[in-house]
Amino acid sequence: MADQVEPPPLFENVNISGDDKDDDDLFVSAHQEPTSHFEEKPAELVNGQSQSPSDPVASPKAEMENIPIDADSSRPAEINQVEHNNEGGDDFIEISITEPQKVGDGMGAYMAYRVTTRTNMPVFKKREFGVTRRFSDFLGLHDKLTEKYLKLGRIIPPAPEKSVIGMTKIKISGQNEGQPTNGNEFVERRRAALERYLKRTAQHPVLVLDPDFREFLECDVELPKATNTSALSGAGVMRLFNKVGETVNKITYRMDETDPWFEDKLSHIEALETQLRKLHTNVEAMVTYRKELAQFTNGVARSAAMLSACEDHSSLSRALSQLADTEEKVEALHLEQANTDFFILCELLKDYLGLLGSVRDAFHERTKLFQHWQHSQQMLAKKREVKAKIELTNKSDKLDQACSEVFEWEAKVERGQENFDKISQMIKKEVDRFEKCRIHDFKVMFIKYFENHLEHQAQVCQSSCNCETFHIIYFLDVRVVGFRLLQDTDNIHFFKKVKLYWRTTCKVLGKLPS
Repeated sequence: MADQVEPPPLFENVNISGDDKDDDDLFVSAHQEPTSHFEEKPAELVNGQSQSPSDPVASPKAEMENIPIDADSSRPAEINQVEHNNEGGDDFIEISITEPQKVGDGMGAYMAYRVTTRTNMPVFKKREFGVTRRFSDFLGLHDKLTEKYLKLGRIIPPAPEKSVIGMTKIKISGQNEGQPTNGNEFVERRRAALERYLKRTAQHPVLVLDPDFREFLECDVELPKATNTSALSGAGVMRLFNKVGETVNKITYRMDETDPWFEDKLSHIEALETQLRKLHTNVEAMVTYRKELAQFTNGVARSAAMLSACEDHSSLSRALSQLADTEEKVEALHLEQANTDFFILCELLKDYLGLLGSVRDAFHERTKLFQHWQHSQQMLAKKREVKAKIELTNKSDKLDQACSEVFEWEAKVERGQENFDKISQMIKKEVDRFEKCRIHDFKVMFIKYFENHLEHQAQVCQSSCNCETFHIIYFLDVRVVGFRLLQDTDNIHFFKKVKLYWRTTCKVLGKLPS
């Protein structure tokens, strides 16, 4: 289905060549203090251990009857007002993650990161502050935000995935405790991913006000360990089973969609995800090829340097040495371009593949509410049948109980429809914001990527001037030496060596002078 739908362009109604004069700032934060909505339910907002994910929807009928349909579905008007003010304010929040270091030794070691925040938002106590957090703290924060806001239809930015292999290499490495690990590629990639995750969460006008998120950034104390984030723990196994159940329910259950907007948007998301996944695979291959090109260029540089060292002819030796220096510079440029391809282009594509998964999760929450609503309607029909039978048999002792059950399920049906309508409106609002952010992020990313690419190519062209100088010097030297060799036919081995130099250089330069 996804392959048949043409994804929309990334830049709808966006003039890339002109100045960016967007009237609305898409990444602003809030002005106001947390509203009474957060104070009304303190048990749900305090920091603590998150509960494990809920069981799959495909549960027995007895469990369906006890599902609290109206749990946390009401949204006071104050929250809408705060969100509106956040999207149009001048407040800012800047988050950076630095100083990754190893804490502990052996298999009990872990990585700690320094999280520094600068902001002018009045909800924070200071204007600049920093805390130290471990990777499991980030996962625990994501679990808390997901538990509170996903059921309301919010799109929660995904946290970076755990890497058992990469972290095991860090644990068994000979690096001492407290020593910086900035040079490690795995640590640098994870640091950048965690920084993007916090920035994306802070860009959301509601999530930035969450008490758990503010505590994560402000309180310079060790947070309670999130026990359900370990991949090898019992909670991790249960979480895996729950995900399997959710996946089965998504595949087997198809709701009768009445809103064409959701059908069109789901098709759009599927097509976009397919295209982004293909692009991400190709970009990863391009990064690998650039690194291989850098290795081959390094081999050319070393070979030219060795030839320069053993060459007796002074001008030819000097030209080969100049070629070796040029190839070393080109190698560094290739590596820098590979890093640009990865951190600017490839990682953004990976982030948005995860965000599309979060959009799907929000759609699935709407499907679950629809299931609960339909279940309530079925139970109401059964209770009405029971009440009708009691009225026909004139059993007055059971009539009051039957009437109360009918009234109870009528209220559940009404609340179920109300909750379904609310989450539908919330998802539309969140998807609209997601599309605006996507267009903005891709626009900024492509402009930055092209600027870096042009800068690298300019540096390569500048380095190529040395190759032209080498070509002229080498051309004159070979003509002179070759003329002398033609007069001395006994030195045939030296003539073959010069001929090999000549052919190799022509292949490197891509041209053969007459």
